[in-house]
Amino acid sequence: MIQLIVLLPLLAAAIAGLGNKALGKLPAKIVTTGALFISCALSWPIFISFLTGQAEPYVAPVFTWIQSGSFDAQWALRVDTMTAVMLVVVTSVSSLVHLYSWGYMEEDPDQPRFFAYLSLFTFAMLMLVTANNLLQMFFGWEGVGLASYLLIGFWFRKPSANAAAIKAFVVNRVGDLGFMMGIFGTYLVFNTISIPEILEAAPSMAGSTIGFLGHRFDTMTVLCLLLFIGAMGKSAQLGLHTWLPDAMEGPTPVSALIHAATMVTAGVFMVCRLSPMFETSPTALGFVTFIGAATCLFAATVGTVQNDIKRVIAYSTCSQLGYMFFAAGVGAYGAAMFHLFTHAFFKALLFLGAGSVIHAMHHEQDMRYYGALRKEIPVTFWTMTLGTLAITGVGLPLAGIGFAGFYSKDGILEAAYASGGSGVGAYLVGVFAALLTSFYSWRLVFLTFFGKPRWAASEHIQHALHDAHGHGSEHDNAPAQEDAGHDPHGHERDAHALSTGTGGYHPHESPWVMLVPLVVLALGAVFAGFIFHDQFIGPEGGVAFWKGALAFDSHLMHASHEVPTWVKFGPFTVMLAGLLIAWLSYIRHTDWPQRFVAQFGVLYQFLLNKWYFDELYHMLFVKPAFAIGRFFWKFGDIGFIDRFGPNGLAALVVQGNKVTRRLQSGYLYTYALVMLIGLAAGATWAMTR
Repeated sequence: MIQLIVLLPLLAAAIAGLGNKALGKLPAKIVTTGALFISCALSWPIFISFLTGQAEPYVAPVFTWIQSGSFDAQWALRVDTMTAVMLVVVTSVSSLVHLYSWGYMEEDPDQPRFFAYLSLFTFAMLMLVTANNLLQMFFGWEGVGLASYLLIGFWFRKPSANAAAIKAFVVNRVGDLGFMMGIFGTYLVFNTISIPEILEAAPSMAGSTIGFLGHRFDTMTVLCLLLFIGAMGKSAQLGLHTWLPDAMEGPTPVSALIHAATMVTAGVFMVCRLSPMFETSPTALGFVTFIGAATCLFAATVGTVQNDIKRVIAYSTCSQLGYMFFAAGVGAYGAAMFHLFTHAFFKALLFLGAGSVIHAMHHEQDMRYYGALRKEIPVTFWTMTLGTLAITGVGLPLAGIGFAGFYSKDGILEAAYASGGSGVGAYLVGVFAALLTSFYSWRLVFLTFFGKPRWAASEHIQHALHDAHGHGSEHDNAPAQEDAGHDPHGHERDAHALSTGTGGYHPHESPWVMLVPLVVLALGAVFAGFIFHDQFIGPEGGVAFWKGALAFDSHLMHASHEVPTWVKFGPFTVMLAGLLIAWLSYIRHTDWPQRFVAQFGVLYQFLLNKWYFDELYHMLFVKPAFAIGRFFWKFGDIGFIDRFGPNGLAALVVQGNKVTRRLQSGYLYTYALVMLIGLAAGATWAMTR
């Protein structure tokens, strides 16, 4: 069964990709979507069997991959509790994204290629989560990187999409260098790449040292930090995060699949899979905690000022990944995986809901041109509201009842506080980030669905109106403002529509193939935390559920349930505060944001420019790299190699031809003179001899 789950998406990708337009849009969609739903249907029984305690971990061998001396890499599929959790996350979200894409990508001429890429990505992610050795994990790791590059740059005629794809590829290569060095070092130390063998031997290496960069360091600290650098790149942690927001240039289903629910969680999965290794190095765990908490805070602050609806959710993803990492850093690996599990549902829901809004608003992504959409697209409104309730952690602390994020995020914060030391600092940072999360999440809802319609000022809406009247196209440079009562082509407008800010445009709800995934994901956002919290983070239930698949600390989980009452109420209080601030700023006193910008312009620009990370990297890395490239191009390639190589030889031939051309005058007496001179020279030489 596990081989079928993994290989079906690959088979579907091959059929749709190789068949492409010859196969046709509908067959390609049926093949890929059907394969994913079959994989999903087969994955849930595996998860339920582990959930009920009826299944035991096992390894399904596939074939011998590489054998060289003592190096032995068997291609095998590992199935344990962590694999079961990731199987349902990957296949469920991917199958729903495939179905959703039927509606969202309906007008795209390259649908077979798009669906082939989606299925290829799913196969790579499934290979990653079922890996039984580090090399096989690296194969899936690089596979999702390749598929991400293809999907982000799917609209390759769009320069910004190409730039975003290249940026994602390059930044991830930086992280992957660390991951590769970690794999090399692990093999050097343990003489194996088998994950079970490494985890079994890891405690025996605690306290040993290894030579690295000319010095001696703690062995496990070096290995764990190198592996974590790979996780930082793939999971967009602070320093290697810059690719994730730009990846929103790809189609919205791509954002939901890759950059919300699956690929970016690969780093969290890897750290939890190798948690017995990380447990041997308190230094590495402290670094993971610090990076996770810093990312959580950074992304939440930037998300508060973004205007692009997809970028708000993208920075939310960065922030939530920070929660997962500092949970792992304090030793609460079960809580990290639980938040990964619930986050997949409500974050995919928010991304697909944003896609439904964009679809209704004719591809307008700026929330400043939304407003009053709750009555126009009610299903999208209610499902996104449920997703917002989940991500902000709405629930009753003492009653223990709430949405999915209430159980998972609060579980992380309580475990961080219970761990003591740096965990208390992570708790405080996490609570403040929860305040910002509540603010920017409800800001998105209020700007999009409430207030007055602001559609008339949207350039995309103007294009839609031009197309509706049979004038222009989607790419015309239409003015954003119209004369009173007329559109730019002179068509009369409804005076009431103009006065209400609609511009005569009427948003429409998405088709059922886009709404069904929203409803299904909304159910997960509401009930996933309540149903599964005891198995994931319960002191007793967690031990029985995880069965050694990760380093589960039942004492820490027990302590997290007995933290002071104010610790439990902290996230609840800041959630209400964020909701209140957003309501006052965007519903009650709509002038507050402008007044804030006027009062704190420097802070606003700092956050709007994402802490100037892109500008800093441009100055430190991009400009020097271009300068070095120009130097070698102009002085090395052109100035030396070309000058004295092919260009120099060519110039020498040209100059020689100019000389010999003068001898070829075409006059008989010239040739006779040359012959006479040659004859005289020959005779002179002969006589002197």
